Amino acid sequence: MPLDEPVRRALIAAAQEVRLRAYAPYSNYRVGAALLLPDGRIVTGCNVENATFGATICAERTAVVKAVSEGERHFVAVAVVTANGGSPCGICRQVLYEFAPELTVIMADEGGRIVHEGALYDLLPHGFGPAHLV
Repeated sequence: MPLDEPVRRALIAAAQEVRLRAYAPYSNYRVGAALLLPDGRIVTGCNVENATFGATICAERTAVVKAVSEGERHFVAVAVVTANGGSPCGICRQVLYEFAPELTVIMADEGGRIVHEGALYDLLPHGFGPAHLV
């Protein structure tokens, strides 16, 4: 789904804002994510690290879990903001794919410069989703 510029900027701004709330005392790599719902609402999430590392949850998954816990199951786009415009990790790609293989993914740096914008299925080719379980 093509995004117009005001929506794209609102997503990036929301991800930039929530990134500041990240709990990243170990890596100092703060990540903010903003999910666009079909009705135009935005759900955000930040990364929350843990001393055991394995218990760390990424910003993208925080946003998805928050949205799902509020009854949402459909997503249009996600903006992910990091210091350098980093990509969602493999686990986050899989979790997002569960709900929206055609999701638009926007990766931006902390200044809001878009590093990449494209479909999730291009970031996770041959992804495995609910349709594969039938």
